[in-house]
Amino acid sequence: MNILVINAGSSSLKYQLVDIDTNKVLARGLCERVGSPDGIRKHVVDDNEVRVEQPLKDHTEALELVINSLLSGEDAVIESLDEIGAVGHRVVHGGEYFKKSALIDDEVIAKIDELAELAPLHNKAALAGIEACRALMPETPMVAVFDTAFFQSMPPKSYMYPIPYEYYEKYGIRKYGFHGTSHRYLSERAADILGEDIRDLRIITCHLGNGCSIAAIDHGVPIDTSMGFTPLDGLMMGTRSGSIDPAIVTFLMEHEGLSAEEMNNILNKQSGLLGVSGISNDLRMVRDASNAGDERAILAYEMYSSICKKYIGQYMALMSGADVIVLSAGVGENCQKMRRMIFTGWQPLGIILDQEKNKQRGFERIISQDDSDVAIIVIPTDEEYMIARDTYEIIHENSQIVPISAVQNEFV
Repeated sequence: MNILVINAGSSSLKYQLVDIDTNKVLARGLCERVGSPDGIRKHVVDDNEVRVEQPLKDHTEALELVINSLLSGEDAVIESLDEIGAVGHRVVHGGEYFKKSALIDDEVIAKIDELAELAPLHNKAALAGIEACRALMPETPMVAVFDTAFFQSMPPKSYMYPIPYEYYEKYGIRKYGFHGTSHRYLSERAADILGEDIRDLRIITCHLGNGCSIAAIDHGVPIDTSMGFTPLDGLMMGTRSGSIDPAIVTFLMEHEGLSAEEMNNILNKQSGLLGVSGISNDLRMVRDASNAGDERAILAYEMYSSICKKYIGQYMALMSGADVIVLSAGVGENCQKMRRMIFTGWQPLGIILDQEKNKQRGFERIISQDDSDVAIIVIPTDEEYMIARDTYEIIHENSQIVPISAVQNEFV
C-alpha cells in the first residue's frame, strides 16, 4: 500500500509518498510560502530534485501541484490516485481527546478545530491540509496522527501544574508534550539498535533542533517531557525562551507596555538562541560566532548545552538512572561540539562519550565508549515513517487489510 504523508504548516506543506510494504520513500517534497505569490515547490525522487518557483494561493492549490508531480512528468511515481491507499496527516495538538491516531471523520475534524485554540497556527494548518486532501481524494481514507498522543500516558503528577485545579477543569491547562511522534520513533529504534525489549529500558530521548524537547520513557511508557501546555515550555530553542520565571512575563508587560500578543511574540519568536546571541536562531551560525570569540554567542551556546544537561539529569533522577540517551534532529544529529558539551563531566555517572565516534556524522550510530554504562545513540528521526505506519494500522483496524511486517514495530 502507498501512503501519502502530509505535514501542513501555516505557510508550508511537506509530504512523502511511502510504500509501506517496503518502507521505501517513492517521492518527497515541500511547498513553501503557501499563500504567497513567491511560492517555492521542491519535489524529490531518489536523488533527483526539481525546484520550481511559482505562486501558491492556498493549501489546496499546493496539494494539487503535489499530486500532479506524483502523477506526471519524468519523475512520476504513480499512474493514478487509486494507487494511494490512504493519507496520514500530522496534527500537532490532540488535547485529551486523542490518546492514539484516529481515522478522520467529521467528528475528528470538529475536535481538531476545537483544539486550535491551544495550537492555532499548527492545527488550523493541519485542517487546511485535511480539507485539501478531502476535496481532491474524497474516497481515500485519512488518518490524523497527533504529536501529543504519545504523552497521554503520563501520570497526573507529571502533567498537572501547581496552579488552582479549577483552571485544568475549565480550560484544560496541563502539560501535553509535543514532538511525540519523533520521541516514539526514537525510543523504539533505540531498543531495536540495542537488541533489547523497550519494556526493559529506561530511555531519554532528545529532539534537538530549532524546536527542542526531551522525554523520559520508562520501560516503554513516557512519564515526562520538557514541552508543556504549549511548545514554548522546557528547553532553550532557536527563537523560543523555554522555561523562565513566569513573573518575568508580567514584569515586562508592565514596564514595556506590552500586550499579551506582543509578549507571546517575544517569547516565541525573539528569544532563545536568537535573543541571547543577537545573531541567529541557527545554531551553526551561533557556533561559528562563538568560535570567533563573540561573547554573547559563547553565552548562548553554553546556555543551550547547560539546559539540556539539566533536563537529562532531571529525567535520570526521575527514572533512577538511564540505560540509553538518544539524540536527534538538526542539532542532535549534526553538531558534534554541542554533543561534546552536553556530555562533558558525566563520567562519574557512567556516561562516557567516545570522542572519535562523536566526530562522525550522517548515519545512526552509538557514540558512547564500549565501557559506558549508558549507551549514547545518534538516530535521525523519521516522523514520516511513524505517520505512515500509524495510518496503515488505523486503516487495518477499520477494514480487512492483512497485516504486514512493516507495521509490526520492525525497522527496514
